[in-house]
Amino acid sequence: MPAPSPLLLRTIRAIDRFTGWIGWAVAWLIVPLVVAVTYEVIARYVFDAPTIWAYDVSYMLYATIFMLGASYALRQGAHIRTDMLWEGYSDRTKGIIDSAAYILFFFPGLLLLFIASFDEAVYAWQIGERSEQTAWRPILWPLKAVVPLTALLLMVQGVSELLKSLYAARTGRMLERHEVIQL
Repeated sequence: MPAPSPLLLRTIRAIDRFTGWIGWAVAWLIVPLVVAVTYEVIARYVFDAPTIWAYDVSYMLYATIFMLGASYALRQGAHIRTDMLWEGYSDRTKGIIDSAAYILFFFPGLLLLFIASFDEAVYAWQIGERSEQTAWRPILWPLKAVVPLTALLLMVQGVSELLKSLYAARTGRMLERHEVIQL
């Protein structure tokens, strides 16, 4: 069985390292989320003085963490799959199915999401769109900009996953995650 080429491994490692760094950086957004929620709980229940901003900050930070963490989840193999069927397939079959799925569905779908959400984020910035959910009315374009950024990050990690699946389809051997991920 042929060993993976050094260029293939370098490319996969670089993308996986980048995605790992993004995941690490995004994870730190938990700190301001916890601070905001804790502050709101203390202000509301101890001092009977709820804030007008905590709800907006909470859902915006949570949405950002969830969305930007998607590429890291893809890298880790944490997205949902029908394991009861999947585990019975050979590595070559898994590689073929994954390669086809990335080429036919993943990349075209994310490209469409990127285009539509980019236009939406730009429009929100141009008109100075604000949230209507609370009296604080924060601007929305930063949150809306997270969606095209998420699509872009997923496509970058998707290249790594496609390369791994093409290798498996060609050789019948999966590149194990621990073989290619070194932070």
